[in-house]
Amino acid sequence: MKATLLLSTIAAGTLCATTKPAPEPLMNQVQVIGSHNSYKQAIDPKLFAMLQKADSVSMSKIDYEHLTLTEQLNKGLLALEIDVYADTQGGKYAHPKGLDLAPGQPPYDPAGLMKQPGFKVFHIQDLDYRSNAPTFKLALLELKRWSAAHPTHHPVFITMNAKSEALPRPGLTVPEPFTPAVFEALDQEIVDNLGADKVITPDQVRGKYATLESAVLHRNWPTLRAAQGKFVFVLDELGEKRATYIQGHPSLKGRVLFADAEPGTPEAAIHIMNNAKKDQAAIKSLVAQGYIIRTRADSDTQEARRNDKSSFEAAEQSGAQIISTDYYAPSTHFQSPYAISFADGTYFRPNPVNAGPSAPAAVK
Repeated sequence: MKATLLLSTIAAGTLCATTKPAPEPLMNQVQVIGSHNSYKQAIDPKLFAMLQKADSVSMSKIDYEHLTLTEQLNKGLLALEIDVYADTQGGKYAHPKGLDLAPGQPPYDPAGLMKQPGFKVFHIQDLDYRSNAPTFKLALLELKRWSAAHPTHHPVFITMNAKSEALPRPGLTVPEPFTPAVFEALDQEIVDNLGADKVITPDQVRGKYATLESAVLHRNWPTLRAAQGKFVFVLDELGEKRATYIQGHPSLKGRVLFADAEPGTPEAAIHIMNNAKKDQAAIKSLVAQGYIIRTRADSDTQEARRNDKSSFEAAEQSGAQIISTDYYAPSTHFQSPYAISFADGTYFRPNPVNAGPSAPAAVK
């Protein structure tokens, strides 16, 4: 059922005793499943075998891969994660060191995309570098094409890591830092390639309220209908990088991304709490207050290898609006039936904590 028809049916069929229609569901009154490191391709077997000999434990944690962004969205996932590396001059990541560590791998970047200036998308410099969307521009254009083909889609949440950490191994590429200018360029990249009209920004949620948090606590999220066809970007960073992004933009005024901001701060709207088993009660309380929370069903392949869904079940019950997984389908790298979806096989449902009688049903 198309989302527009679905929402119209809800509005028409949910009447109170005075025949007044119930309020339309808000975009924070849903729960969605999405993917982690959504762009990731598998490490080439030759390189993986070499790295595994040196550190089998660490390599087991990144032994997974994903469908293309389009294929994931077509399956019904409504949350993605895109990691970006700054590459102001271009070419910084054009020849990963891993190509030389294990000769005989397939060609890398034959089109020369990595030589161009702009943000690059991959997991770990020099080691886990193959990506279904090697540049952020390509990822945004892919999202734009998919959205144009599905104009009434529910809002899609995009969490983003701004990767700048050097690895402890000598000789590997040291990433560029995320300075104020680099963050400005990141915002502009989204506007230029996806379009300002396709993004729900902190300014839109804040509206007339003095702070973004005040707007959230007053339930000022857009309705699900108003959020159709749009994307929500979240900076998944703390400390200096988060402070740099907020600097000069109190309550994230003028920014494109939301920040992972703690409740009680002016920028608080979306918060990341990845341990649903430990934080279930706290997550449930924050969801009930109006915040959007992202958590994880699994990490480092561990739950999948054990076929352990206890973290996912805790995430479901917590009401966290965004649940991230590496396994919306079973692994192709090891034997396990582990795969994550809601009980009806979808990746979208009304929120079990804050959805009222006007909440939407899953779109099939």
